[in-house]
Amino acid sequence: MIHLKLTFIGADHEVTGSCHCLEACGKKIIVDCGMEQGSNKYVNQDMPFPAAEADFVLLTHTHIDHIGLVPLLCAHGFRGPIYATVASCRLGDIMLRDCAHIQESETEWKNRKAQRSGQPEVEPLYTMNDVEAAVKQFVPCHYNDAIDLCDGIRIRFRDAGHLLGSASIEVWIDEDGVKRKLVFSGDIGNLNQPLIKDPTYLDEADYVLMESTYGARSHGPAPHYEQELEAIVERTLARGGNVVIPCFAVGRTQEVLYFLRKIKQDTSADVIQKMQVYVDSPLAVQATHIFGEGMEECFDEETLALIAQGVNPITFDGLHTITTSEESQQLNFDPTPKVILSASGMCDAGRIRHHLKHNLWRSESTIVFAGYQAEGTLGRQLQDGVKSVKLFGEEIQVNAEITQISGISGHADHDGLIKWITAFRQKPKEVFVVHGDDEICDVFADELQNKYGIHAFAPFSGACFDLVSGEWLREGVRELVKKGEGAPSAAAAKKSTVFARLLAAGQRLAAIIGRSEGGSNKDLARFADQVSALCDKWDK
Repeated sequence: MIHLKLTFIGADHEVTGSCHCLEACGKKIIVDCGMEQGSNKYVNQDMPFPAAEADFVLLTHTHIDHIGLVPLLCAHGFRGPIYATVASCRLGDIMLRDCAHIQESETEWKNRKAQRSGQPEVEPLYTMNDVEAAVKQFVPCHYNDAIDLCDGIRIRFRDAGHLLGSASIEVWIDEDGVKRKLVFSGDIGNLNQPLIKDPTYLDEADYVLMESTYGARSHGPAPHYEQELEAIVERTLARGGNVVIPCFAVGRTQEVLYFLRKIKQDTSADVIQKMQVYVDSPLAVQATHIFGEGMEECFDEETLALIAQGVNPITFDGLHTITTSEESQQLNFDPTPKVILSASGMCDAGRIRHHLKHNLWRSESTIVFAGYQAEGTLGRQLQDGVKSVKLFGEEIQVNAEITQISGISGHADHDGLIKWITAFRQKPKEVFVVHGDDEICDVFADELQNKYGIHAFAPFSGACFDLVSGEWLREGVRELVKKGEGAPSAAAAKKSTVFARLLAAGQRLAAIIGRSEGGSNKDLARFADQVSALCDKWDK
């Protein structure tokens, strides 16, 4: 019997935590495995199979909400290849290490407090060792190359124009003569972004899993990024303040550096020519180096032309990179007006929170948002006009100018999404709308259905679709995250994390036993004795 199934796990009626599971040709495939960020409305359901039973992982790009839980898969027994573009493999390496470092540091801080109060210690979600294991499983792929995963499954990465190395993934399946083609859109990029190419438009698929982040929003008229940023920088530095720009370390930081280089190149104003810019994020510094190392297949024609002329498009006089915490702290004691780029982009973690603490109360400073701020994040609160915020246990008044560079986004807006999906020559049998706020997913799916005649549906987590019959095998679960419960206790958190690892180890052992059928009697007997001995040791 043929089993072609697609199960929806994460970023379904939500914007973060992307994860979807494909079963075909006897193989189990995970497409993205991201970490949830900001506030989330619904509880993600469990994957339909243990991590140890998965055969392949495919990654659309390297934002943490798409790859942040990949090391946890490895901690839970996944040992298969992880396919991604060349640039995504390079960036994924540094981003996952940074994520593990943050978790280990936060765990160390929590455990010091726990020791002083006599509370149980906690465990990080995963460790640097888990990241080391994950990056060893990366398989770098070039855009447009057809790759055979196994008999009956072929994939191809196409440039999605969202981030360096971002991709839509085409998947061809042929199981016993039953053929289907799927497209996982990944995050579809905005048009005319600096450095990278516009998104590739695909023309055929039976089923499309499509993001809808900006499914009901427009970026407006063609923006003038450089003029807006120049005006902000000039007026802020002239009044003696700092320009603080929360930036994602990968992608947005490099785009803003591109704009600042052009501003300095094209503007003769003294305050601009003397402008000092600090990139205060070790991850952003590493990512900026990767942008300059053999990533030509990702760059647009303008960027390639600059490189051919010997111009580095993201460096200039007056640019400084900060890596140590001591240097970062010193920035806030230097009275010289400056521009500071720091992570994270939504202000929920990282050094940016220190810079906000030292600049939000200053009326002469400006906080410039250069990207989407998810609901529930500090960035969104500041955008929405909150009068004060709490940082490091201290109430900080918001006196600084709060502004945004209009239209700057790595995501296609409503019209861009419509352009992408209507590029298919024949309408897909079904478009699954994901990766959008709760109401946006439904609104966008309804528009595709009613205005464009494209069958579309926005599933909830846990939904399962039969790719052969075209019918739903299981509806998703609208399980709301309970508000007011708070975080679990330290003891419960430690027990949950450690027991999950134990359970995953048991599932991996079961999977190995299942694959051992047909082995020699001698090997099977030795294996059985070892398992029995382990059981005897722990069966107390």
